[in-house]
Amino acid sequence: MRAYAIRRLVLIIPTLILVTIIVFLLVRFIPGSALDQMVLQMAEYSEYGKELNVDLLKKQLGLDQPLHIQYGRWAGFLPQEDGKFKGVLQFDLGESLWMNRSVNSLIAERLPVSIELGLLALIIALAMAFPIGIYSAIRQDSLADYTGRSVAILMLSVPGFWLATMIFVYPSIWWGWTPSVRLIPFVDNPIGNLGMFIIPAFLMGASMSGGLMRMIRTMMLEVLRQDYVRTAYSKGLKERTVVINHALKNAFVPIITMIGPMLLLLVSGAVIMEQIFSLPGMGQLMITALNRRDYPVISGINLMIGTIVMFVILAVDLSYAWLDPRIRYT
Repeated sequence: MRAYAIRRLVLIIPTLILVTIIVFLLVRFIPGSALDQMVLQMAEYSEYGKELNVDLLKKQLGLDQPLHIQYGRWAGFLPQEDGKFKGVLQFDLGESLWMNRSVNSLIAERLPVSIELGLLALIIALAMAFPIGIYSAIRQDSLADYTGRSVAILMLSVPGFWLATMIFVYPSIWWGWTPSVRLIPFVDNPIGNLGMFIIPAFLMGASMSGGLMRMIRTMMLEVLRQDYVRTAYSKGLKERTVVINHALKNAFVPIITMIGPMLLLLVSGAVIMEQIFSLPGMGQLMITALNRRDYPVISGINLMIGTIVMFVILAVDLSYAWLDPRIRYT
């Protein structure tokens, strides 16, 4: 396995180079450049807007250079105008064109919010999916099974953004109550912080749990029909012991494949939920950057997410051999 892991880690390097090229170029193909947005805003709010020196502004933003020069400086293998090397290779994602702050500091500020929201959502999804999925499998075709399958279909069918909008709108009309839209730091008020996150986290977790429930039920049914499970029952082992110690671990390989991408919510955030509930996370930062054509922020976020995706996939692949001894990486 060590040789396999090293080989995969080495392959990540050219993949990351390709990712940097893609995220750098794609954002520049979006109609309307950052320069156009700035000129438009300054012309609207300033009486001097029409007298702006567009060429000077373009030079200050570093947009006057050819694309390959811009990419080289952003990637960090070409020097900046001051002769210093500063870019992705130096773990510096650049500086926002609008906020006069480094992309690193913006991500560090917003990432904890997305991690908290994603972690709560993942815990809720697993807490809902595993008991219902397992119980539906061991009580196949019973009332509990039909109820569990109906719940899973309901979770898959109801759009989370629609439910979030209804929860935000109707309580304010009927009872004059709306969820808090001001971020409450955990260190200042843990209960208030949890109360702010629990509704969007529950909606996200419920939405994710539907597909997971069905996968768990399907895989458990397949494993419970195996000969070694029937042998374990015939030896007089308790049902809980058979299900947890024998069946669940062997059914877990496809399930972990499904759980892996869910971990990306910990860093990418949930754009719609963060917008509706005014949570200043990574999703909201991405929407703001896209609207402003803030190239360094968009590229930095996408590069970070792309990097984490590759390492999550690697971790999921390596976990297969631990879960199933029959799998060997040779």
